[in-house]
Amino acid sequence: MFQGILIEKDDQGYHAAIKNIDNSVLPEGDVTIKVAYSTLNYKDALAITGKGPVVRTFPMIPGIDLVGSVEQSSSEKFKVGDNVLLNGYGVGEVHCGGLAEKARLKSDWLIPLPSAFSPRQAMSIGTAGYTAMLCVIALEKHGITPDKGEILVTGANGGVGSFAITILSKLGYTVVASTGRVDQAEHLKKLGAVDIIDRATLSEPGRPLAKERWAAAIDAAGSHTLANVCASLKYGGIVAACGLAQGMDLPSTVMPFILRGVTLAGIDSVMRPTQDRIEAWQRLADILEEKDFDNIAKEITLDEAIDTAKQLFEGKVRGRVVVKVS
Repeated sequence: MFQGILIEKDDQGYHAAIKNIDNSVLPEGDVTIKVAYSTLNYKDALAITGKGPVVRTFPMIPGIDLVGSVEQSSSEKFKVGDNVLLNGYGVGEVHCGGLAEKARLKSDWLIPLPSAFSPRQAMSIGTAGYTAMLCVIALEKHGITPDKGEILVTGANGGVGSFAITILSKLGYTVVASTGRVDQAEHLKKLGAVDIIDRATLSEPGRPLAKERWAAAIDAAGSHTLANVCASLKYGGIVAACGLAQGMDLPSTVMPFILRGVTLAGIDSVMRPTQDRIEAWQRLADILEEKDFDNIAKEITLDEAIDTAKQLFEGKVRGRVVVKVS
């Protein structure tokens, strides 16, 4: 038996609770991990609250991120005692995840914990920071350098947004943050944003083409926000799209793409090849410093996770949430 959050669906409905969980609940896998830390992401909040169709297999342990040490292994890739890291691969959705003291996973999904990071720091980064790094890499590969102009980051107070601002700023880019919580402007400037705009300026229906402003953008909102970002990119600009906080629709036209050569780059972090994951985590290790973690993440216990998930879904949580599991 081990402790964790278990999501169940029965005749009484959908519910999540902290329980003592039997080992038989764990799915197949060639590596068993003692989980040290996990996180709370937007997807985890949807899963725990039942507000979105995230969980597709019951019972389910949520948690799309985890870091811990190997307890048992039948894989040649990892031995007992190795510190490992996981992001995505449907964990917490169709395969039991990280918000419990134990996890059983496929070794192909794991990468070694980078030596530059402690387990807590790795989860301060989590899928959010790893996704932000993938977005920045996409901008770099498109030829976007700091001298090209302003970079817009939407959903700036969220996990991806917070890390995107931090990473871009440390690389020398001029970052403008879009947020619905403009009262958090000082926090965003502390992360590295030079200017703050209200998300309302982007979230309503706009023109097919707007005045050119952004050299590039990282968008976690989708819907009208993404459409307006595309419409206001400079010629040859790129937006790395990685979320749908506003909606999964894209009410846009082809105008930005065929008249300004704009690129819309979709950023998937869930099924990303192992080499891309290792590259992103190595870049994070090269860029981030000890002090960067103080401004981005807060730590909670497993007992606090369900209530915090509700607050996160309601937009009441800033930045990253690290869950100390064991």
